[in-house]
Amino acid sequence: MSLSLMWGIGAVVVAFVAAGYAIWQWGPGLRKHSVMCPIMRRSARVLADQRESEFGNFRVVDVKHCSLLKGTEVSCGKDCILFI
Repeated sequence: MSLSLMWGIGAVVVAFVAAGYAIWQWGPGLRKHSVMCPIMRRSARVLADQRESEFGNFRVVDVKHCSLLKGTEVSCGKDCILFI
């Protein structure tokens, strides 16, 4: 096997690994975000459920956990979704 063929195969493998990591890191699912709570006017860390919308963009559809609401379910109006 020639050296140039091995470099080509290695480049393809690296490209597939990089693409897989990018989809895993920034794709749909639960992601942590820093937001400003519009009601309490404080910074908060939220665990947001990010889903694919039309045209391949991602948008936040739900908030699962908020650092300002310790130990309770997130049952507020979830106005912080607009600021993510």
